[in-house]
Amino acid sequence: MPEEATAEQVSVTDEEPGEIVIITGLAGAGRETAAHALEDLGWYVVYNIAPQVIRALYDLQLQTEGRPPRFAVVVDPRSGSLFSELYDVVSELRDAELRPRLVMLTADEGTLVRRFDSVRRPHPLQGDEGVLEGIRRERELLEPYRRLADVVIDTSTLNVHQLTMKMRTLFGTSREQELTVNILSFGFKYGIPIEADHVSDVRFIPNPYWVPELRPLRGTDDAVSSFVLGDANARDFVERYLDMIAPVLRGYSTENKHFTTLAIGCTGGKHRSVAVAERIGDELRRAGHPVRVRHRDLGRE
Repeated sequence: MPEEATAEQVSVTDEEPGEIVIITGLAGAGRETAAHALEDLGWYVVYNIAPQVIRALYDLQLQTEGRPPRFAVVVDPRSGSLFSELYDVVSELRDAELRPRLVMLTADEGTLVRRFDSVRRPHPLQGDEGVLEGIRRERELLEPYRRLADVVIDTSTLNVHQLTMKMRTLFGTSREQELTVNILSFGFKYGIPIEADHVSDVRFIPNPYWVPELRPLRGTDDAVSSFVLGDANARDFVERYLDMIAPVLRGYSTENKHFTTLAIGCTGGKHRSVAVAERIGDELRRAGHPVRVRHRDLGRE
């Protein structure tokens, strides 16, 4: 097994949702960060348990969900003599064809010492000695499992966002690794959405409200959409908005942001913002982005 496996070697597919991931490694190397990454992907995660109960918990979750679950556990040497049976537990799970993956997190001594100093906490295995002695004692206990691991991740040069991204790449489905764009139309008279990452104002577009036959219609109606997007400034805005937001969405993906909300506002959230939000959503879908469009204030008048 190589020092660090590639995403192609271990990533799950959309057709194979059932899996067990066992996370272990050195304290301070990012066990909880790795577990939180899976939790954010919808995995069922249990922290700091004895290896012997992994199968029982998996079976319980299988019974609860009625289908093979995505199940992850964090185990470490704090479970004492019980931890020494991890090797046998992993072997038994593999014999049962449950596809367990053992993830080993490690880091160099200097990095671990700095991390413990920054949080001002003792190493769980240092006893009456110093942090460094605790790190070395734990590394010795974990050494047999390094060869058993499917994935070994050295986090010495990784921050929490980079480790999260690595876990998402290794164990997330292709869909889960994409940035989902939420487009929200709204009316300024009802307030700006607090969840918005970007807010744009389309009140510069001629208002269908002042056209009697369009007033009772909505921005989702073809007549209103044609009126709104028939304006040259509206078309120019949509084109320039898409050009502006493209590098932002690329940057969000690179920086491990998986959801963003783009808010488009007009006076009441019935005509202009709705039509423009729908058009931007269509264009972003054509560009390959997962998109959700929601009209917060439609029907509120």
